[in-house]
Amino acid sequence: MHQNYYFLRQLTQALRPKLTGLQAATAFSQNKDELVLGFAQPNKEFYIRALLTSHFASLSFPSDFRRARANTVELMQPLQGHTVEAVVQHLNERSFYLKLSGGLLLLFKLFGNRSNIILYQDSVPLKLLHNKFSSDAELDPLQMDRPLAQNYEAFVAAQGNIRKVYPTFGEIPAAYLEERNYSQLSLEAKWELVQDMLEMLEAPGEYYIIRLAGKLRLSLLAIGEILHTYADPLEALNNYTRFYLSETGFERQYEQAKQQLERKRHVTQAVLEKSEQKLQELRHDRSYSQTADVLMANLSNIPPRATEVELYDFYTDQQRLYQLKQNETPQKQAERLYRKAKNQHVEVKQLEQKTERKLEELIVLEDALQALAEVQDNKQLKNFLRDYSHLLSTKQQEQQEIPFRVFETEGYKILVGKSAKNNDVLTQRHTYKEDIWMHAKDVSGSHVVVKHQAGKTIPTTVLEKAAQLAAYYSKRKNDSLCPVMYTPKKWVRKPKGSAPGAVVVEREKVLLVKPENPFASLPG
Repeated sequence: MHQNYYFLRQLTQALRPKLTGLQAATAFSQNKDELVLGFAQPNKEFYIRALLTSHFASLSFPSDFRRARANTVELMQPLQGHTVEAVVQHLNERSFYLKLSGGLLLLFKLFGNRSNIILYQDSVPLKLLHNKFSSDAELDPLQMDRPLAQNYEAFVAAQGNIRKVYPTFGEIPAAYLEERNYSQLSLEAKWELVQDMLEMLEAPGEYYIIRLAGKLRLSLLAIGEILHTYADPLEALNNYTRFYLSETGFERQYEQAKQQLERKRHVTQAVLEKSEQKLQELRHDRSYSQTADVLMANLSNIPPRATEVELYDFYTDQQRLYQLKQNETPQKQAERLYRKAKNQHVEVKQLEQKTERKLEELIVLEDALQALAEVQDNKQLKNFLRDYSHLLSTKQQEQQEIPFRVFETEGYKILVGKSAKNNDVLTQRHTYKEDIWMHAKDVSGSHVVVKHQAGKTIPTTVLEKAAQLAAYYSKRKNDSLCPVMYTPKKWVRKPKGSAPGAVVVEREKVLLVKPENPFASLPG
C-alpha cells in the first residue's frame, strides 16, 4: 500500500512543509534504477531517494546522504537552483508532482514496476529517469486528475462492486472489507462499512508495517500481523523500504546461493556416477581386452558397417549390445582395444583419482547446503557467503583445496583432515553435532569425522576403521597400539585464539586400535 493513492495523499501532505521553499541542489544516481534528489536552503537539507526497479519501487527520505566520489551519474541537471513552490497530489491517481520556479515540473509516477520520474519545462518533457517507458513522455502532469463518481447513487448502480466505484482501494482495503464479511452484507450495510473505512484511509491515526499473506506491506489499516506502528508517513515509508529491501535481499541472495550450490551438486553427482560406472566396467565387467576378445570371436557374425550389434559375451554368459564405429572394421576396432588395454591401468588410476576428487567435492557441497539451511538472518547469510565464497565463485582459479580425504565403508563416509589448518575447516564447516569426531589421544594428528546418518547407529566396525585412520594419520603412526578419543561433534569446541587444529573435547570415549589404513588397497 506504499504506492496506494490514499497513502500518497498523506505522504504529499507531509512533504509540503518539508520541501516548499527549498532549492534543488543536486540530482544524481549511484545505482541502477535510482535517483537521489537533494534540496537545500541555509541550515536545512532534504533528500528524496527514489528506487524504481522492475521488482520494487519506493521512495525514502534519508536524513543525509554521503555521495560516493566515483560511480555517480549526474541526472536532471536543469533542476539545479530552482525553488520548490508546491507539492501537488493528483486526484485518485498514484502520482504527484513538484512545481518549481522557472516553469519546471517534476512528476513522480508511482505505478508499480512501471514507475518513473519525468522532468518538464513549460509542459514539455525534458528528462525521463527510465527512457524504456517512452510513452511516459506523452503524460501531461496538469491533466492527470481522475474525477470519479463515488457517491451512494454510483455505489447502488454498481451493486456494491468496489472495483468499479473505488478503483483506488487496492488489495489491502479489499482484504479489510472481506474480513468484515463485506460480500454477505446488504447494499446499505456495505456502503456504511465502506464509509467507515474511508474515514480511516483519509485521516489515518497511525501507519502500519504488516505481514499479510506472507508478504511485508505498508498499510493505513490495522490488518494482518502488525509488526511496527508509526505516527508519521515519512518515517513509516523509510522503515518499510529498509525492512522490505533487507528481507527480500536476504531471500534473493539465499535462493541464489541455494540454486548455485544445488546446481553444482547435481553436476558433481552426475560426473561421480559416470566415473564410478566407467571404473566398474574397467575393473570388472567390460575391460578393453574382454570386449576385443568377444569381437574377434564373432567377426563372421558382425554385419559390414554396423554401428551396433548384439553378441554373446562368454565372460558374463549373456547377450550384450556392443557399439561399433561405422568407418572401422571389427578387427581394427579389436586391435585398437587391445592397445588401449595395455594402458588400462593408467586410465583406472586416473578414474580412481577423479572419483575420489568428485566424492570430496560432493561432500563439501552437501555440507555447504546443510550450513545454508541453518542460516536465519542477514548477518548469518553474510558470514555464510564469506565462508563459502570459493564454492559460489564461477572462476575456476578461486576453487580451494578440499580440506579432507574421504573413505567409505558400509555406506558411511569417513573424512580425514589433511593439515592442522584443514582440521579446523573440517571440524568447523563440514562436521555437524551428531557426526562422530575422532583424534589420536595426546598427540598431534588429523581430525577424523564419521558422518552421521539419521535414524541409524554407526556400527562398531565403522568406528574401529575410522579410529585406525585417526591413529595412522598422527604421530603415533608407528606405535603398535594407539588410544583414539571419540565423541559427537557437539562436545567439541574451538577456543577463540587457539592454535590451528587445537580444540577442547568433552565427554570423550577411547578406542585402542592398531595404527593403519584399512583402505590401503582402495583409492584414498
